[in-house]
Amino acid sequence: MALSGSLQRGLQEKRWLLWLRREAVCVRRLGLGLVVHHRHPEVKIMTEKELLAVACEQFLGKNVQDVKNVVLQTLEGHLRSILGTLTVEQIYQDRDQFAKLVREVAAPDVGRMGIEILSFTIKDVYDKVDYLSSLGKTQTAAVRRDADIGVAEAERDAGIREAECKKEMLDVKFMADTKIADSRRAFELQKAAFTEEVNIKTAEAQLAYELQSAREQQKIRQEEIEIEVVQRKKQIDVEEKEIIRKEKELIATVKRPAEAEAYRIQQIAEGEKVRRVLLAQAEAEKIRKIGEAEAFVIEAIGMAEAERMKLKAEALQSYGEAAQLALVLDALPEIAAKVAAPLSRVDEIVVLSGESGNVTSEVNRLLAEIPASVRAITGVDLTKIPLIQKATGAQA
Repeated sequence: MALSGSLQRGLQEKRWLLWLRREAVCVRRLGLGLVVHHRHPEVKIMTEKELLAVACEQFLGKNVQDVKNVVLQTLEGHLRSILGTLTVEQIYQDRDQFAKLVREVAAPDVGRMGIEILSFTIKDVYDKVDYLSSLGKTQTAAVRRDADIGVAEAERDAGIREAECKKEMLDVKFMADTKIADSRRAFELQKAAFTEEVNIKTAEAQLAYELQSAREQQKIRQEEIEIEVVQRKKQIDVEEKEIIRKEKELIATVKRPAEAEAYRIQQIAEGEKVRRVLLAQAEAEKIRKIGEAEAFVIEAIGMAEAERMKLKAEALQSYGEAAQLALVLDALPEIAAKVAAPLSRVDEIVVLSGESGNVTSEVNRLLAEIPASVRAITGVDLTKIPLIQKATGAQA
């Protein structure tokens, strides 16, 4: 990419500044021809590789003056467009904000050409009909007016402050007088309190004297009572000794003989009691011994009877049928005697039969009861003896 000689040298130095020589821009605003003087705008070619390539592309084949003209036209175009959006008062009164708006609005456009705005300031703004100067006079008058108002307000504030100071002084004086009155009242109250305390102390002292006097009188009376108590105790001791003497005399003459007689009677009663107890114990021991002897005899008889029955049973087991029958027959007279024993004391026996009047049936009934009687006496069951079984079976 080929550049002009001067531009190429500026780009190679990386900080090549462009000075725009035009200082004024004329515009019409609200029918006024405004002239805006600005200081020399200072710009430079950006040194970043990408932006340097953009600058090379934009200004290829152009000299330095051509570059100045392009940048100047761009700045003036944005300056005119911004002037069209502001009032005359805004342009005249806030020049720094106006220049800042120009830089902010123009910076993106010149940046796309590889140019950076270093500075752009507004030097002066005026018109040909003295509108702005009149505006300045108005502002001056407003400033003077504000100054007069400020003076009046200051004087008013001074008066208010003076009144406040007087009021504060009066308040301080009132507070001081109040404190003096409070101090005087506190003094009087304290004095009254002291007087009251003195009176109280005096009364307490008088009361203490009276109390002490009463205590002394009470102490004297207490000592007198103690003396009376001691005397009464001595009198009581004398009386008690007399009572003891009389009691001893009574004991010697009456109580001791009575106690001796009572003791003798008591000893006799206790001896009789012991005798009866011993007799009862002996009788109980005798009954116990007799009971033990009878129990031993019964036990011995029972054991002998059991042994006899055992031997008898063993003998019956060893006997034959004939022998068992013989025993039964031997026992029959005893059985008959026992059955007839009650009848021996009867003079006359009348046998009453049933409605049939059959005596035989009554005899049979009595015979049927014999096996049970035999078993009770001999221990032999007749119903189990074969001979008896055969006999009873044949009769049946």
